[in-house]
Amino acid sequence: MISHVNIGITDFDRAYAFYSAVLSELGLVLKFSEPEVPWAGWISPAAPRPLFLIARPFDGQPHDVGNGQMVALQADTRALVDRAYAAALAQGACSEGAPGLRLHYHPHYYGAYFRDLDGNKLCVCCHAAE
Repeated sequence: MISHVNIGITDFDRAYAFYSAVLSELGLVLKFSEPEVPWAGWISPAAPRPLFLIARPFDGQPHDVGNGQMVALQADTRALVDRAYAAALAQGACSEGAPGLRLHYHPHYYGAYFRDLDGNKLCVCCHAAE
């Protein structure tokens, strides 16, 4: 259903370092990086889509965080949620909710929430029973 997700950024080098650390914990691999554009994209080694992109806005206007917008990245295990969250915080992310069960979603929903260095809200979650 999803082809790709693009996250707006202000500083490519800073965002690239942040997302490289977080996405590697989830097993995603770099598909391309073009700092001169500037943009980069990661994929799962198992499939070419969906693609996770970071880029400065193509219209040249400043990046702006959308209220109520969030990207949720799926992890295969709860341990991967913990590792991705720790990597995000180590790179300077702000916590929006430490890893834990969110039973109001469903009995096995284990998620963590944070904001990247540009204020974009992300979630890393696992839907599997432990």
